[in-house]
Amino acid sequence: MAEKLPDGLWPVMITPLTPGNTVDVAGLERLTEFYLDAGSSGLFANCLSSEMFQLTEEERLLITQTVVKTGRGHVPVVATGSFSQDVTAVAESIKKIYDTGVQAVVLVTNMLAQPDESEEVLKSRLEQIMAQTGDIPLGVYECPVPYKRLLSPALLEWLAASGRFLYHKDTSCHSGLLARKCAAVHGSLLNLYNADTATALDSLDAGASGLSPISANFYPELYSYLLTQYRQKGRTEALNRLHAFLTMMDRVTHSFYPYAAKLFLQQRGLKIETVTRIPTETLSNVDHIRLNALKDSFQALAEMYSVPLALHTEQTPAPVH
Repeated sequence: MAEKLPDGLWPVMITPLTPGNTVDVAGLERLTEFYLDAGSSGLFANCLSSEMFQLTEEERLLITQTVVKTGRGHVPVVATGSFSQDVTAVAESIKKIYDTGVQAVVLVTNMLAQPDESEEVLKSRLEQIMAQTGDIPLGVYECPVPYKRLLSPALLEWLAASGRFLYHKDTSCHSGLLARKCAAVHGSLLNLYNADTATALDSLDAGASGLSPISANFYPELYSYLLTQYRQKGRTEALNRLHAFLTMMDRVTHSFYPYAAKLFLQQRGLKIETVTRIPTETLSNVDHIRLNALKDSFQALAEMYSVPLALHTEQTPAPVH
């Protein structure tokens, strides 16, 4: 029987690439160790932040295998396994990803139904996938690309009742809807992890199991600290203040992503390249100033809250163009 996944921080992993645009396995191992040192409770490999739509099937398997192996059983790993509306193809992909050793295979909601198709159509395809994949533990992800397909609380309740689903990455970014979704999965094996920083504390108040924001690719230590403090002390004034800073900083991290995340980590001292397969405009002078301000804000918060860092930022400023 599947086991419930742990509460806490679940970074959506980026993919280090070499200057030759191949998967940097050694860099991915270093990145995985960084996430672990920063206090992550689990890892979401082969996701949108990983540039999953720009990877081959072989690369997706390589990335997932590397993360599972590097994690050495310290934390569970989940990974995406649906890149088609063909139920049989999705089932085969799920089996291949599960064979890498992940705890659950994640289904991308927008890959299983067109924007004009009803939730009943989506539910029917989910039923077919479940029937063709035995007892493999599954997850769902409201990926915003190519379009965002949110799940209703009723469908989440149905998924939870099946006993097959362990992981849900929620991107609704709405406190009220998050509360209804948390209520729908309460008491089940299905954990909800909120991708949105602005609604982070509201979702935790409502019973969310943790957080999975892209900003955790820049400074996961601050999110680990926020989650630990919330579990220990609840929603204190000091935690509300930290959350307010993180919410403002979150506006910067969404620009030039995932290139900016790779650049930020490189400047923090992680040995990876800034190569991405997603086209990125050249950062202007103002963009570099904002990224440096983000770095300064992160360092100031780490000092203010005495947060131990897994990496220490290099002092060399980013080049100005």
